[in-house]
Parts: sequence; structure tokens; C-alpha cells
Amino acid sequence: MTGTADPNSARAHARSMAGTWVEAMPVLPASAADLPPNVSQADLVWEETLAAGGYAAKQIARGTRLRLVDLQGDACASMLVFNAERPVERLNVADTVKVQWNAYLGAGKLVLSDMGKVMLSMLEDGAGTHDAFCGASNQASNARRYGTGDNWGPHPNARDRFSLAVAKFGLGRRDIHPCLNWFKGVRVEADGTLTPQIGPFVPGRTIILRAEMDLIVVLANCPHLLDDRPDYTVGLLRVSGWRGPITPPDDPIRNASPEGLRAFLNVEADFSR
Repeated sequence: MTGTADPNSARAHARSMAGTWVEAMPVLPASAADLPPNVSQADLVWEETLAAGGYAAKQIARGTRLRLVDLQGDACASMLVFNAERPVERLNVADTVKVQWNAYLGAGKLVLSDMGKVMLSMLEDGAGTHDAFCGASNQASNARRYGTGDNWGPHPNARDRFSLAVAKFGLGRRDIHPCLNWFKGVRVEADGTLTPQIGPFVPGRTIILRAEMDLIVVLANCPHLLDDRPDYTVGLLRVSGWRGPITPPDDPIRNASPEGLRAFLNVEADFSR
């Protein structure tokens, strides 16, 4: 007989765990976490750490700042983004690259939807290694490298983690679109070959994004598709979100290019009704 073998003992054990902190978990309320610099306790809305193979999904409001931290220098934050009001609108990686005439995301760049609107602006980039080419790992790719790749085994893949996350919002596998990968980079060489930038890197690299519409943000922290290390290797990913002002008309990122300005105007038209 164990201490949880009957309902009363199980309840007592569960209640005794209140207040327990582990390395990777959501923090509830988010304001109980260590605060980012210059952020008030009342404004913190999301605080979570994802372990290897972890996933998360959260609805955030327009103006929210989203900070991702590569705690150990080996995280791979695969991201999907949906319009929270109309999830049929979602991240379009091809347009994100094409409209900005640049395939390498960094500070000042935009994350665009499939309806010509800006979803996220990249305020800060302390990493410089990101990937808009390769998408997410899947069950078959993980099985080839690690021997298994299913959702419930020791080597979960990003695509199946996405399927669990989007289900929390009534979405399914058909809604899983090509993703962005933060902290793991890919460069395209002159001959068209891909050179992965896998690391590990210096711990603590950070990016900060700004939500330009109400969003559903989905994250999976799984090894990059081109990570050829034989062991399933990925470091802790910290996620923090806090309320902030919406983008003003004179914002330098908003006005950096004609294409970007049009993407902002498309969003602002939605909120003018």
C-alpha cells in the first residue's frame, strides 16, 4: 500500500504538494514569478518554463510583450500563431519572408499573417539564430534519428506537440501550419544548401516580441529538424508575457518600410470598427 492508495490519502498527498516548484512548469498566477525589468506585478500575464519536449499555448492581447529566453543555450522554440478572434487567420512564413525581402528574422522584423497583417513585431533579438525555412520535426523524422518519435514516448516531436496545444482552442491537425523556429538558425548558401546553426550557444539569449493583434501563441520545445546529434537534446525555454501599450503611429518598426506599414494599417483597420 502506498500513501496514495485510497482517496483520502491521495487527496492529502495532492494538497501537500501545494506551492511546490519544479524546473519546468507554468507559474500561476504569473505575477508570482521573478519580474522582468521595469514590469509591474499586475501586468505579468504569462510565466512558464518548458522542458525538453514541452509545449504551451496561450491567448494574449494586442500590445502584450512576449519574451522568450534560451536558459541553457540549447532551446528550440517552434512557434505557431493564430488570430485569436478568427483563428482561420494564422502565421504565414512565406509571406513573412517575401513581404520583407529578407529571410532572416531579427530586431525590427515582422511576423505576418496569411491575410497581409502584422501579428508580431520583433523588438529585441539577443540571439541572431532563427529559422524560417525548415518547419517542425515530426514523428517520422524523430523516429529516424532517435528510434522513436511518438507523442507519449521519450522523443516527442514538435508537430505532435502542436496538435496537443491547438486542441485546447478547438483546433486540429489541419490547423497546424508551417512554423518559425527561434534560437536555432539555418543559413542558405550560394549553392542552395542549408547550413544549420544548432549550437549549443551562450545561455540566456533573449528575444522580445510585441503582439499587434489578439493572438493565440503556440510553442513546442523540441530538437530542430536538422539537429544531427544522436541524443534528444534541447534546453529549457522560459516564456514571459506582460501587458503593454499598443503600437503608436510614430513607432519606428511600424514605419520602417512601405510593406510593413501596410501590414500595420491592415490590422488597425480591423480595430477601427
